[in-house]
Amino acid sequence: MAGTVAEKPVGTSTLRDDAQPAPAESGALAHSRIAIIASALLPVMLLAGILYFLVRRGTGLNLAPPAPIERVEFERVELYPGEIRAHVINTGPEPVTIAQVQVGWLNRASWEFTVTPNATIPRLGRAIVRIPYPWVAGEPYEVVLLTANTLVFTHEIAIAAETPVAGGSTLASLALLGVYVGVIPVFLGIGWLPFLRALPQRWYYFFLNLTVGLLVFLGVDALHEALESAARVPGPYQGVALILIGLSLSILLLYAISGRVKDREGSGGSGLLLAYTIALSIGVHNLGEGLAIGGAYALGEIATGTLLVLGFTLHNLTEGVAVVAPVVRARFRWGHLLWLGLIAGLPTIAGTMAGALAYSALWSVLFLAVGAGAIIQVVIEITRHQIRESGAASLANAFNVAGFAAGLAVMYVTGLFVTV
Repeated sequence: MAGTVAEKPVGTSTLRDDAQPAPAESGALAHSRIAIIASALLPVMLLAGILYFLVRRGTGLNLAPPAPIERVEFERVELYPGEIRAHVINTGPEPVTIAQVQVGWLNRASWEFTVTPNATIPRLGRAIVRIPYPWVAGEPYEVVLLTANTLVFTHEIAIAAETPVAGGSTLASLALLGVYVGVIPVFLGIGWLPFLRALPQRWYYFFLNLTVGLLVFLGVDALHEALESAARVPGPYQGVALILIGLSLSILLLYAISGRVKDREGSGGSGLLLAYTIALSIGVHNLGEGLAIGGAYALGEIATGTLLVLGFTLHNLTEGVAVVAPVVRARFRWGHLLWLGLIAGLPTIAGTMAGALAYSALWSVLFLAVGAGAIIQVVIEITRHQIRESGAASLANAFNVAGFAAGLAVMYVTGLFVTV
């Protein structure tokens, strides 16, 4: 009939036909997926085949070096009564055999030694060289390792000092050192909160910017220490690359955590959250600082005297001010102050113990870089917090600039008392 349109019967089979691809389309889709997977696996399989061929047959190159390429690096040297213990790692391309050991300063002499687990060290393998030697505290020494190919690797001990041994009194002393240089100063700084609360609004922003100055100084100082320690990291572990990894990942991780907390609370970020972020970043920084202090103490490079404790107390006092500055205008339970102080200060104890008993330049670099990254993230957050609270388009006024400059000056002056 003209003008009528034949309607398609409505039924379940029609709906299923609309939702599912036709058999021809389904076959094409499966074929496409197989092609994608094959294109991803093909280079990997070719690479595996080439590697197998090179390992089995060699490269075919005839470019032998004129001399053996060997590299042995000292990770740590420990001094115990009547014994020098050198922890070494083979960072060269080939296995290395330790054939001779010499000890001395101006006049060196060959000495008996044992190597654990084996005198032949594979690439990236570690070994402990034990030398029974009557060293004298306070004197300099050189430990020289000669390989089977007569290559020489030297480590200088500037001042001989007995390595701390894990024991009740040693752990107690190291914990007390961590309390003095990390925990007490932070809580003393937190104690300034009532004073900060009594200040007018513009002085509140002055101290917020003073906090930014303190943190910028701490961040730069942490990066400087990380770069110094990176020079002591064995080459294959790439100390500078570790700094980049620790720095970038800590910034991104803190942004992810704080963003998740803000989304859950449904706010733009409270002062208390910012205070906890600052405490965490300072805590990570203090862990790295504790490693450096403990390591320097184990090497006999610092004296844990009154001057050092006084210097760190003054220097780290400012960290407590930085922690509480964002909550000066906030309402919160006072119990949070206890947690803030512990988060910022306690890692110093762990760092001091680990640094003195098992110092590792690699871990020191990583924690210092993580601390620096966390501090950078906190500086950005404090700046955003100020802009949000004040509603100002620019923070560049006399009080803010003076606060920032005062923060830098305080850290520089108090740093004069710290000689690590």
